[in-house]
Amino acid sequence: MISRRAALGLLASAVPSIAAIRSASAADYPTRPVRFVVGYPPGGATDILARLIGQRLSETLGQQFVVENKPGAGNNIGTESVVNAAADGYTLLLVNPANYINASLYTNLKFNFVRDIAPVASFNRVPNVMTVNSDIKAKNVAEFIAYLKENPGKVNMASSGNGTSVHLSGEMFMAMTGTKMQHVPYRGAAPAITDMLGGQVQVIFDNMPSIIQHIRSGSLRALGVTTQERSALLPDVQAIADTVPGYEASALFGVGAPKNTPKEIVEKLNKQINVILAEPDIKKRLVDLGGDPLIQTPEQFGAQVAAETDKWKKVVEFAGLKLD
Repeated sequence: MISRRAALGLLASAVPSIAAIRSASAADYPTRPVRFVVGYPPGGATDILARLIGQRLSETLGQQFVVENKPGAGNNIGTESVVNAAADGYTLLLVNPANYINASLYTNLKFNFVRDIAPVASFNRVPNVMTVNSDIKAKNVAEFIAYLKENPGKVNMASSGNGTSVHLSGEMFMAMTGTKMQHVPYRGAAPAITDMLGGQVQVIFDNMPSIIQHIRSGSLRALGVTTQERSALLPDVQAIADTVPGYEASALFGVGAPKNTPKEIVEKLNKQINVILAEPDIKKRLVDLGGDPLIQTPEQFGAQVAAETDKWKKVVEFAGLKLD
């Protein structure tokens, strides 16, 4: 029978071998296609972003990063599929604002996003834009706040759906300014913008990519962006935070993996994604989509994910929102 001391010696000698295997595995990764899950249908901003980065990962790492659209339940179906996947680096998630919001919005989630998804890399932050139609005469944020206080509850605020970042950006604005608007949810941004143009609703805090052409054409008027700084795409439009200190409601995007994904694989993906984000063509594309590249470590991205989850929890509680 082997002695306890000998057994411990064998175990100790095995540890470097295990570490060497893990290191070799990370060095070879990926050796087969990688699933990149997006919790929305094809064609939207999140899908475009995943395909942009996924294509470059395919080209630089030598294996296909295949975008798999798994829409439903406000992004939760796709997220849960990644939570339950093998933690081997071959299933990734396009992390987006719905993940932070849903953590407090849904009462019966079968996962804890901050705990169950390992942060890999950030992509960018994209502002929403507080945009009004011609019914609103205010030319800036301060004038709009004054108008709302003179007309409480008389302005209809459109959104792309209950609990979306478009909706909650408006709820945060009301919470921080002591104003009141009537929320009118739509099934997506397109019908909301149609009714904005028709005068049925007067304001929307829409994503930059879907609203910017209407702003540039003059059919709608931008009052403020939801990032703390102005956007290079709308340099003449103020940040809402210039008038409402502390207001910030941008959309943080990135990539995550199942918890316990080997650190070496997470670090390899992070390093390669950061190289891609620094490429001039990719940077230009990301700016066109509304936000500069956000190059960070996994730990820095994880800290931002936790902060976003906490921020949106406060807004969800203020608005009194709950979904099953």
